[in-house]
Amino acid sequence: MTFFPKISFQPEVEEYLSKVFRNRELLAALGAQEAENRYQSLLSHLSHPPAFTTVRVNTRLASVKHVKSLLLDEIQQQFKGLNVPVLEHPKIQDILLIPVIGPRHDIRRHDSEVIVGAQCGYAVLRGAHVYVPGIISTSKVLKAGDLVSVYSDIEGKCRRGAKEFGGIKVFLGNGISELSRNEIFGSSGPLNGMGVRMIEPVYLSPSFDNVLSSHLFLQNLPSVVVSHVLNPQPGERILDMCAAPGGKTTHLATLMHDQGEVIAMDKIANKMKKIKQNAELLQLNCIKTFCYDGTKALSVEKMNKEGDEQEGPPFPPESFDRILLDAPCSGMGQRPNMAYSWTLKEVTSYQPLQRKLFTVAVKLLKPGGVLVYSTCTITLSENEEQVAWALETFPCLQLHPQEPHIGGEGMRGAGLSLAQLKLLQRFDPSAVTLQGTDIAALQDSREEDLISVANRDCIGFFIAKFIKLNSK
Repeated sequence: MTFFPKISFQPEVEEYLSKVFRNRELLAALGAQEAENRYQSLLSHLSHPPAFTTVRVNTRLASVKHVKSLLLDEIQQQFKGLNVPVLEHPKIQDILLIPVIGPRHDIRRHDSEVIVGAQCGYAVLRGAHVYVPGIISTSKVLKAGDLVSVYSDIEGKCRRGAKEFGGIKVFLGNGISELSRNEIFGSSGPLNGMGVRMIEPVYLSPSFDNVLSSHLFLQNLPSVVVSHVLNPQPGERILDMCAAPGGKTTHLATLMHDQGEVIAMDKIANKMKKIKQNAELLQLNCIKTFCYDGTKALSVEKMNKEGDEQEGPPFPPESFDRILLDAPCSGMGQRPNMAYSWTLKEVTSYQPLQRKLFTVAVKLLKPGGVLVYSTCTITLSENEEQVAWALETFPCLQLHPQEPHIGGEGMRGAGLSLAQLKLLQRFDPSAVTLQGTDIAALQDSREEDLISVANRDCIGFFIAKFIKLNSK
């Protein structure tokens, strides 16, 4: 069932992806019709939000069961008594899953409209309210307290401050305006704070604005899985090579029981500041943050004579027990996304960067150490092709089984063997039928069936795990 139009791409990107998902290996294995069906299903899924909201529990401060109880109470209040379950995952024991209700077809639209930008719109579809910076346009007469229908300008063509918009817009639901039009657009300085409080969203998902902020971290399911796959141990030295926005950084520190050292590195200063703030909020002390380019993180100097580890980058070779390279990528697996605006040049620019980062990571890793490579995209060039390149370029690396293994196997097309593909983990949203969820369906569903949907109907994501056998 498709509620929104399929994701749209620039023509050159559409042609590129069409070839990727109809590559020779894939067609030979699946047949042309099945390959086409999967590709079209993927395009539909990408424009819709995942079927579940995933929150990671800060188990250093509270138990999962205690937070589950608090969260159930919070959801009851937000949903005015609606009985929505909160599920514990049998294989990932520090997350909670909340089913997303929707899409809801019976919401009456109001004459008064608020148009928001695409990114704001996607946040609303995942449970957020509308904040003032996301508002692009409102109806001519808008007063605080008015009932409004909220729409997303998915193509970015609405003029800021416009009094009406006749372009392509997607209905997100209804809310109550917190401000008048004049307050939104008439201020001399930038405004923050809530602009529209959503009361009838098309997809009903809890808002986590200031909700249990030290106990919960909103994080997509595969992003939680990747930290478990790295499996950091207390006392180890870990490098999170491209750490922003920091969800995985704090997770790694939590899994280590805050014992050892997590070096978080990224090029963007304000994002590194945010990681530091999150570490303080979650009461994690083993995280050290550095604003630094990962491609330059390897020092030509070896470890000093005393054998002391260097605190900040660049680091000597073989400085880390485990490394997470959650690489910058084209981000095509993020959901929902109805209009992907990047050019083919931008999409294909990531493979060389990822290889530079990967090369540095291999050299920084100790023999016997673990390197986990991940992306939140769906292309072959950034995922399976990178694995094939890594195994050929670095004989010291060996693919390793992943635990937990919840996603599907790797995608054909990069020349990897079936045994190698089974060691990879690709989260492919098209692997489950796109369908809505209502309260009645939830009441009739078995918990194990809901968990199965949550495992598959998530963002597009890829994970590969390597062991470094020796120094060569």
